[in-house]
Amino acid sequence: MVTIDYSIISLYFIVVISLGFWYQKRASKNLDSYFLAGKKMHWLPLAMSGSVSTFDITGTMWIVSILFVLGMKSMWHHWMWGVYMGAFFMAYMGKWVRRSNVMTAAEWMRTRFGDDKGGRLARTTYALMAVLTLASFIGYAYQGIGKFAAVYISLEPLSAMISSPSLSDFVIMHQADILAIMVIGITTLYVILGGLYSVIVTDVFQTIILTVGSIFIAYLAWSILTPELLGKLPEDWTSLSIPWRIESFAGTENAQFELFGALVIVWVLKGFLLNAGGPAQMYDFQRFLAARDPRDAAKIGAAWSFFLIVRWAMTVGIALLALVGITGVTDSEKVMPIVLLQFLPAGIRGLVIAGFIAAFMSTFSSIVNSGASFIVRDMWQPYFGSKASGKETIWISKLASLFVVLIGIAIGFNATSIAQIWSWIMMALGAGVVVPNVLRWYWWRLNGWGYSIGTLGGMLLSLAALFFPEIPVYYLFPLIGFFSLAMSVIVSLKTEQVSKERLIDFYVTVRPFGLWKPIKQQSGLLLTELSEKGESGWIALLNVFLGISMITGLYLSPVFLVGHWYGKSMLWFIVLLISIVVLKFTWYDNLPKAEEVNTNRLNEH
Repeated sequence: MVTIDYSIISLYFIVVISLGFWYQKRASKNLDSYFLAGKKMHWLPLAMSGSVSTFDITGTMWIVSILFVLGMKSMWHHWMWGVYMGAFFMAYMGKWVRRSNVMTAAEWMRTRFGDDKGGRLARTTYALMAVLTLASFIGYAYQGIGKFAAVYISLEPLSAMISSPSLSDFVIMHQADILAIMVIGITTLYVILGGLYSVIVTDVFQTIILTVGSIFIAYLAWSILTPELLGKLPEDWTSLSIPWRIESFAGTENAQFELFGALVIVWVLKGFLLNAGGPAQMYDFQRFLAARDPRDAAKIGAAWSFFLIVRWAMTVGIALLALVGITGVTDSEKVMPIVLLQFLPAGIRGLVIAGFIAAFMSTFSSIVNSGASFIVRDMWQPYFGSKASGKETIWISKLASLFVVLIGIAIGFNATSIAQIWSWIMMALGAGVVVPNVLRWYWWRLNGWGYSIGTLGGMLLSLAALFFPEIPVYYLFPLIGFFSLAMSVIVSLKTEQVSKERLIDFYVTVRPFGLWKPIKQQSGLLLTELSEKGESGWIALLNVFLGISMITGLYLSPVFLVGHWYGKSMLWFIVLLISIVVLKFTWYDNLPKAEEVNTNRLNEH
């Protein structure tokens, strides 16, 4: 690292903090402005923001590490975090969320389950689950940014200036933690100042930086890689086949991937359930609620995956450079920063690192803003803040943001690796909450009590799983998921159903498909009327399949291109084009009209 690299990074921090101050006045008008940007933003920046929010530095380091270990088979691993979420958002889920016309995903529980004791418990349960999940994501981000920054910045000069030997040793031993707290502190500042306005605007700015940096890295890898270098790769590195067992992993540090076939089954099942249950990252919900109308919400889903094309090209470029050009890597989670340090020229290195810091800040800011919205809107306001002034509520929102950050730092400080905390979030905690989240959209008989008990029981089991890290995920996920399902169904059937008025109002407003026949008959809406509005469940599922094909093409075409596998790249590009052409007729032509408004009388505040 040289002076110009540090100068570029410093300039970036100055710009994003200035944007926070710039948007402070606009964001402080009311909660709708602070958390949803007044529902006046165009769908394109919202899609860019949502997409770049998943383009986080920690996740990118994890993706590179999985590519480093599994090769192209790592594509199957991405199912578990919802890589195909854009297909579901585009096909129907984006419209459903926007029609709900609320401020947070937890507040949505009121529109679905009512405002009785069961409905209020469901809302509080979801808020607790969301805050726990989002704080865990902050801990996960903390692990990544600390490892990333420690490769470039040494605190030894600072340590030498400290007179206390014990404090000096502490600085050296905890360089990654100190650097993580510094970056998190700066990010928290601009989030607290500007709310969702600053999050969206800086996300657009960060998308540009990330795109430029990613394209450069992908091009650099493509230009360096030769047939001779690529010949060093393992024989089946480019294969997408699914072996049931990978014998070479037995007894190694990658032994958790040995029963690969069983893992793929669980990853794919988790991915389908996760995406079918609605926006999965918690902050995703906000992007669709902030859309101007359901038509724009669907467009956000369609554009969501396009801004990630450069990410896939970049990550495979980094992994390939590491495999053919770096030896002695002991921690696969540090592959990315090591490659950037060794292969990038001065100046460009600073721009790329600023881009990755932008990726971290983008994801982190979305998490904090969303986590604070749950605390304020779903925990504080209903019980303590119903008579609070707008100014007081904004201050509580800022304190809530700080609280979520502190909890996340505590979680990250106690974690040992990115993989450890990521696996727990996705496969243990995810198993505990994913089934009730699916049932709430598709099964009319689920009530607030069933949702709450199923979710709380699943969360408790997932927390208990922390004490048994040796249990494989292909046992853990089905066990927790089945328990959560059983609790949700049994409790719902043993307690009073949601009022007919509430169910009919929800069905007419959101227009979901699934097990809604009794409510559909009572609402008076005919199947043909729904089909004319593009609400057919079969058409939606077809669009999900086409969306998955499109996203797979978006992923694999640039990945194979960077590695000079041009035939495979062209094949997946053709799959991508065919999917887009068919979607023009099955999806775009059936989008709701722009003037469609939400008429849900029970959601008016």
